Amino acid sequence: MGRIQLKSVTKSFGDVQVIPPLDLTIEDGEFTVFVGPSGCGKSTLLRLIAGLEDITTGHIEIDGKDATDLVPAKRGLAMVFQSYALYPHMSVRKNIAFPLKMAKMDKAEIDRRIEAAASVLNLTDYLDRRPGQLSGGQRQRVAIGRAIVREPAAFLFDEPLSNLDAALRVGMRLEISELHKRLATTMIYVTHDQVEAMTMADKIVVLQAGVIEQVGSPLELYQRPRNTFVAGFIGSPKMNLITGAEAQKHDATTIGIRPEHIEISQTEGVWKGKIGVSEHLGSDTFFHIQTDVSKEPLTVRAAGEMSLGYGAEVYLSPRTEHLHRFDAQGLRLG
Repeated sequence: MGRIQLKSVTKSFGDVQVIPPLDLTIEDGEFTVFVGPSGCGKSTLLRLIAGLEDITTGHIEIDGKDATDLVPAKRGLAMVFQSYALYPHMSVRKNIAFPLKMAKMDKAEIDRRIEAAASVLNLTDYLDRRPGQLSGGQRQRVAIGRAIVREPAAFLFDEPLSNLDAALRVGMRLEISELHKRLATTMIYVTHDQVEAMTMADKIVVLQAGVIEQVGSPLELYQRPRNTFVAGFIGSPKMNLITGAEAQKHDATTIGIRPEHIEISQTEGVWKGKIGVSEHLGSDTFFHIQTDVSKEPLTVRAAGEMSLGYGAEVYLSPRTEHLHRFDAQGLRLG
């Protein structure tokens, strides 16, 4: 069981409140991702749950029991950090076994758990190697293995893929997602990368300045962002946000339209523009187009084979059924 509830939790450093009063429930077995820009409070929130930081006011419950004042070791949680924090002089087997030996667990049980974790993580053939003989992805799997053998109520991941190159990050995203399906254990994952959030999460918690801006499934946040912050943060490339006269035509202060919901033509359309930088990705091409309706270039997604030169004149037509409307406070209309 790994249901975690935060009730009116706050955190202050001196006179500075970094987490205003916050309520959040993470259900048992859920993969929840905390996402937001640097300094939004996501890692602080994770450390409060882990017990590595003391909350200022409020309560934290784990499986219905008050864990507010429990030390980290008593919370039944396992944390995987950005740095692998492996002992270089120890074998993979001994690194994974370390927390169990510290807990004075029976050797037979330790061996059983190590073998089970190694099998799940494809580390069986590497148990007698040292960390220096492993790749970055393998070292991260060892760190995860050290967490798995504790059989925790929940796993807490603090930007675990930040030190990996792009290809390894994609591979590890898939491995962690597959691990969650196998273990069916609660996982809380912190990242600033919204692509990781969208591809891995059951539930995303979007944070800004310690405040929860929106909670929902990846598709809920993508299709119905509750404000302009979430609209501009979730999605890659981000949503185009337009203010001024064009927004007022739709009885809004700001309108949003995603790159894939704009038609591009060389002959006719609603908005006239000029091609700026083009990003050719094979299956897709992203055009950055200067128009009169927005100070910022609009990003348009087109088929990969479309090729338009720099400075070419084009016409854009937003698919009105996909327009997002926001008021003067940046909140969603309708």
